[in-house]
Amino acid sequence: MRIVNYVKCLPLVAVLFTPLAHADVELKDNSELLGKWSLTAEALKIDGEKKSVVSTWEFKNDGTLISVATDSLGRTKEMTVAVKYTVEEGLLKKQVSPGRDKYESCAVVQKEGSSMILRCTNLFLFLTKK
Repeated sequence: MRIVNYVKCLPLVAVLFTPLAHADVELKDNSELLGKWSLTAEALKIDGEKKSVVSTWEFKNDGTLISVATDSLGRTKEMTVAVKYTVEEGLLKKQVSPGRDKYESCAVVQKEGSSMILRCTNLFLFLTKK
């Protein structure tokens, strides 16, 4: 009889000791993104090793995201790309590349003050508002 009581308690114990999931921040509209952001790092896991990135993202009110990436070692030094974006169902949806109909959904994992962390398809992106 005692074993049955222990078995009944296992789901409760599992719930109590399961780490809390990090709830995403739901975007209401694009007004929370408008302006220039510095993309400072990217990582495969939110608490994983961060790779430094030098890029600026500018979210415009007309649904355009202008990305300016700097590569000090490259021949062009700077590359500017404009893609379309929308905010739908609390997520940032942006074109994967200009002129294509394929969009990538990014969830805002954390947004505090001037910093924001996005979880996109394969990466976490760390941004700071300029």
